[in-house]
Amino acid sequence: MSRFLKNFKDVFIPVAPLVLPTGEVEIVPRNSHMASIPSNQADNKNLKTLEDIDMETSSGISENIFDIGNTHRKLLNRHIQLIGIGGTIGVALFVAIGTALSHGGPLNLFLGFTFWSIPILMVTATCAEMVCYLPISSPFIRLAGRCVDEALETTAGWNFWFLEGSLIPFELTLFNTLIHYWRDDYSAAIPIAVQVVLYFLINVFAVKLYGESEFWLAIGKVILAVGLICFTFITMVGGNPQHDPYGFRYWRDPGVMNEYIHTGSLGRFQGFLACVISACFTIAGPEYVSMVAGEAVNPRKNLPNAYKQVAYRLTLFFVGGALCVGIVCAYNDPLLLDAISNSKPGAGSSPYVIAMTNMHIKVLPHIVNVMLITSSFSAGNSYTYCSSRTLYALALNGKAPFFFAYCNKNGVPIYAVLASLCWAMLAFLQLGETARTVLNWIVNLVTAAQLMNFLIICVTYWHFFRACKVQGIDRNSFTFKGWGQPYLSIVAGTLVFIMLWVQGYTVFIPGGWSVTSFLFSYLMIFIDIAIFLFWKVYKRTKYRIPAEVDLVSGLSEIEEHERIYYAHLEKHGDDPVKWYDRVSAILFGK
Repeated sequence: MSRFLKNFKDVFIPVAPLVLPTGEVEIVPRNSHMASIPSNQADNKNLKTLEDIDMETSSGISENIFDIGNTHRKLLNRHIQLIGIGGTIGVALFVAIGTALSHGGPLNLFLGFTFWSIPILMVTATCAEMVCYLPISSPFIRLAGRCVDEALETTAGWNFWFLEGSLIPFELTLFNTLIHYWRDDYSAAIPIAVQVVLYFLINVFAVKLYGESEFWLAIGKVILAVGLICFTFITMVGGNPQHDPYGFRYWRDPGVMNEYIHTGSLGRFQGFLACVISACFTIAGPEYVSMVAGEAVNPRKNLPNAYKQVAYRLTLFFVGGALCVGIVCAYNDPLLLDAISNSKPGAGSSPYVIAMTNMHIKVLPHIVNVMLITSSFSAGNSYTYCSSRTLYALALNGKAPFFFAYCNKNGVPIYAVLASLCWAMLAFLQLGETARTVLNWIVNLVTAAQLMNFLIICVTYWHFFRACKVQGIDRNSFTFKGWGQPYLSIVAGTLVFIMLWVQGYTVFIPGGWSVTSFLFSYLMIFIDIAIFLFWKVYKRTKYRIPAEVDLVSGLSEIEEHERIYYAHLEKHGDDPVKWYDRVSAILFGK
């Protein structure tokens, strides 16, 4: 009992961070300015002196050398890469993509996802350069204030918090529908409540627990994505119960493109547009890698590798997945159309499962549904983490109540986690509405918020680029330098801006008007504009000119962390000492 009470105290009793005027946390060298720190902060175990850091651990990686500042740097390279993949691959890639297939057909689906992957790669390269240069907590949000305007930082932070928070009930609702694939004689409140408790436990005890759980859950997503690609290839060449090498049959009959809303060329173009809009929701960007920057081990080395690997792998999964879906299932398949119109639960709406049903494969659909459940849980776990860290960063810089910046002794912003989990209560709406209605509301809201996030990243980078040029900072010295800049960010920002207004265009088609659809398609745009104008007027913030942009604050903490890290490696070496460390080094790098 005493041990339980101690753990409970460690989780819930906050430790106020030592915050500099810039909002950055600082390392406390021995015998320096400790005397000037209030006694309640001087006793903070998170404020390590350099001489106090314990370098001795059996795993070869110190558990304590990364506990610098407020949140703890304990996420390794393998954690970062799998968190990036786990946060971006959701059930939509395997289930909701069937709706896009029915609207546009196989070629439009493939072209739509391929087309949208291009600006996402541009945004990734744009964001990666800024974050790898200054890997602080919630970097792309806080850099918006440093490089552009404090009002833009406020807008970026709250927009991203709304984005990540609204995705939590989305995954909770999906989780429930996945269980309905087997049975529905239970209250939807039961799995929702259980899942919320698990998210809470994973996210409040230690960041490394979150990293480990997300690492293994994300591996399950990768296995599912790769497995379905292999399933497509094996069955299309004849490896199915009917021994039917169907190949690209569904590209010929019923055809490569479907007409959506209208007929003829306009209908085929609208089918393509529907697929691009679906990709806007399905394909996430670099934000999940970015959000772990403040808690990553050796971030200026590990983050560039993570950005590159995540970009390549996600492009393979999303573009490859769009191609595979169009191969295994016809866009006019009666089972697919019935599943969409009747909101068939769980894997029953997946084009892959429909293909398995058509091939009379009985066991595999159940395995897919199990993997989809773990995928949904993993995505919701990532959204809880990112949402809480966003609120934490807002509080650090005075854009949210300060108590959200408080961390427990495990380095977790406990109150920010609790506030973010409040979003989960929206999942209980499905008790009074159909799950499909709730999901559609959230999808529309999230798509606009996600596009706004990409646009803000591109605008921030353009100002970051100008500041580096004016201040004489050599971008060639960066650990990650984006190619073709600043033109890449300008092109990406332009495409994102266009899609921001196009994504809800069906509302304006004659007969398509709906107040609800309009609000959920464009509400976040007006909310963001209102936040920006309010903060601009209320705080009288000033636009940053390039010479005044702060590109230095926070670097000292990162450089000191690197000094300690490399001193540890020099003393102990960096060779993996256990078999799973060797496997991890091969797959994800050291």
